[in-house]
Amino acid sequence: MRTVLYMEIMSAMQFNPVFKETYQRLVAAGKTKKVTLVASVRKMSVILKSMLRDGVMWEDQKYENHC
Repeated sequence: MRTVLYMEIMSAMQFNPVFKETYQRLVAAGKTKKVTLVASVRKMSVILKSMLRDGVMWEDQKYENHC
């Protein structure tokens, strides 16, 4: 599971503006790359869990300030 989430967040940080901004913000705040990866994976899992719970599809604007 960890490997899958790691690969997903690496892709998301390159192509998804929500996760890219989160990663850049944390790096700018002086966090280590490993900490930013873990925080981004957690953000992704919280968003995915809420999407499954509510039965909705991904919307970039909806999740920009989430978590």
